[in-house]
Amino acid sequence: MTVVIYGIKNCDTMKKARSWLEANGIEAEFHDYKTQGIDRDHLEAWCKAAGWETVLNRAGTTFKKLDDAQKSDLTQEKAIGLMLEQPSMIKRPVLESEGKITIGFKPDIYASIFGR
Repeated sequence: MTVVIYGIKNCDTMKKARSWLEANGIEAEFHDYKTQGIDRDHLEAWCKAAGWETVLNRAGTTFKKLDDAQKSDLTQEKAIGLMLEQPSMIKRPVLESEGKITIGFKPDIYASIFGR
């Protein structure tokens, strides 16, 4: 089973998710989209699976610093454009496992995914 976890290295939620995976013996490839970037295909797939409203992190400082024009009249296309420009606006972590994605980290959800 290939497991990939996407996020930013210094994010506290990412650290918790990666620690959980490690503690439960689950090997996961880490993709830091701040240093490695992210492509439109991934963002479109994530938005299709979870909805762009879930993928876009509106609570983060990067989003909050946008001017009102950038934050208004959001659509999936506009949200994807913002996330491509500034990957810090992607909610984290994004976990890909067996063709499914999970956005955010909750230990009980990870436990159900991996049968722990």
